[in-house]
Amino acid sequence: MEVFWERGYEGTSIADLTEAMGITAPSLYGAFTSKAELYREALELYQRTHGSVGVSALVEEPTARGFMARVLEEAAHAFVDPRHPPGCMVSTAVLNCATENQQVARHVAGMRDASLERLQARFQRAITEGELPSTTDAEGLARFYGAVIQGMSVQARDGASEEALRKIAALSLAGFPRS
Repeated sequence: MEVFWERGYEGTSIADLTEAMGITAPSLYGAFTSKAELYREALELYQRTHGSVGVSALVEEPTARGFMARVLEEAAHAFVDPRHPPGCMVSTAVLNCATENQQVARHVAGMRDASLERLQARFQRAITEGELPSTTDAEGLARFYGAVIQGMSVQARDGASEEALRKIAALSLAGFPRS
C-alpha cells in the first residue's frame, strides 16, 4: 500500500511492488491477477486503516460545523503523520493517467465521489434539521470542503506543516454557513 501511496499507481512498477512485498513477479500475479487489482486492494486497505478520517466524526459530532471542524483537524494531523507518506492516497491518486489506466482512474474517482456524497448527506441533514439555513447549497458546500481537503492533501505532499494545514482549515471554517 505504501509504495502506491508514495509513488502513485503509474509511478509504481511491478519490480517496486515485488521488492516491497519480498516476492517474485509470478507470485504477485498468482495472488493478484493484475497490478490494477493489487492497487484496488491497496486502496481498500488504505480506506480501512488511514482513510477513515472523519468517519467517526460523522456519527459522534452533533453539529455539521463540529463535524467539518473535526474532519479538517484530523486531516491536518493525518496528512503529515511521519509514519507514512504525506497526504491522502485517494485525494492525490490517479489524477492524470494513460488511457490504458482509465478504469483505475474511474475507480478512484468513484471513491472521491462517495466522500463528497457523505459530506453532502451530512449537510443536507443539517439543513433539514434547521441547523443550516434552508438556502444552503448542500452539494456546493460538500464540493467546497472536498476541494479544501484535497488541497490540504496536495499541500502536505508538497511539504506543508501541520500548522499550515490547520490555518487552511481555520480559514475555510470561517465561511461555514450559520443559521
